[in-house]
Amino acid sequence: MQAPDFWKTNGGLATFLSPLSFLWRAGACWRTATSTARHPGGKVICVGNFTIGGAGKTPTVLALYDILRDLGIHPHFLSRGYGGTQTGPHRIDPKHDTATDVGDEPLLLSQYGPAWVARNRADGAQAARDAGAGVILLDDGLQNPTLIKDCSLAVIDGAYGIGNGKVIPAGPMREPLKQGIAKVRAVILIGDDQTGFCPKLPTEMPVFKARITPQNGDEFTRKRVVAFAGIGRPAKFYDSLRACGADMIATRDFADHHVFSSSELTQLRHDADSQRAILVTTEKDFMRLPVADRHGISPLRVRLEFQDRAAVLHLMETVITHG
Repeated sequence: MQAPDFWKTNGGLATFLSPLSFLWRAGACWRTATSTARHPGGKVICVGNFTIGGAGKTPTVLALYDILRDLGIHPHFLSRGYGGTQTGPHRIDPKHDTATDVGDEPLLLSQYGPAWVARNRADGAQAARDAGAGVILLDDGLQNPTLIKDCSLAVIDGAYGIGNGKVIPAGPMREPLKQGIAKVRAVILIGDDQTGFCPKLPTEMPVFKARITPQNGDEFTRKRVVAFAGIGRPAKFYDSLRACGADMIATRDFADHHVFSSSELTQLRHDADSQRAILVTTEKDFMRLPVADRHGISPLRVRLEFQDRAAVLHLMETVITHG
C-alpha cells in the first residue's frame, strides 16, 4: 500500500478515524495475549520500525550483517516473506527462488548471505539456528510476539518521522509510540531529523545516525532517466537518483511490492525509448522482475552507512557477549 497523505498531519480525517485505531490496537493485544513467545537459543537482533511503509529496514539489516561479520559472527537473515507463497521455514536459494516464491526483500537479502522466510518467525529462527546461524537478523518483526529478541532496533526515516503519530487507520503507527519505544534498545535515524522526532525519545535512548548512499550512482550521472518504483516512499528513490546527477525525465509510482505485468513493462520501455532515456528502478523492484524482463532495466544499488559505525559495532558486541 501507499501511505495516504493525511497520515502526515493531524487533520479532520485522521481525527475522524482515530476511534477505529482502538480496533487495531485491540487486535494486536489479543495476538500478544494468545501467543507463546519462544527463543531459538541463539542471539536474535530485530530491525523494525514504528510505522507502516519503507523506512530503510533492509539496508539497515545489510549494514548490520557487515558489522557482525567483522566481529567474526556468521549471521542468517530471517523475514516473514511478505508477497511470497512460501510459508516456510524455507532457506532461500537465490539461484532458483523468485520474488513470487519468497518476497522481494528476502530475495534481495539472499544475494548477500544466508536468508530464510517463515510465516511463523519463531519456527524460522529455530530452523536458522539449527542450520548454524551465529546470529539471527530479523528483518521486521518488532511487533511480532512469537519470537523473543535479544536486541531490537527501530529505523526512522528522518524526512517522514512517525507522520501524525496516530495508530492505523488514523495514521501510520503500528502501535502507540510509548509502547514501541519500550521494545527497542536504540533508534537508527536515516537522514536528518526533519520532523522533530528525536525529542520525543527518552534522553537515555541511543540514536545512531545513518545515511543511504548509492553504490553505482555514477552510472546515471548526466543520463536521461525514466524511473519507476513500487516501494513505500518512491520519492526517496527519485531524490537519490537526482543526487547522483541523473536527468529525471519522468517517474512512475506503483503500490508497494507491486508485481509488474508484461504490459506495464512494455509501456515503461516505450516511455523510455520515446524520450531517449534509460529505465532505472530500485533493487527491491528489480528482484520482482522476471529474469527474462530485466534486460535494459538498471537498479540503483544503495547501502546504509552509519555516522558512528564504531558505536554500533560496540552495541552489537555487547549484545553478543552479554545479551
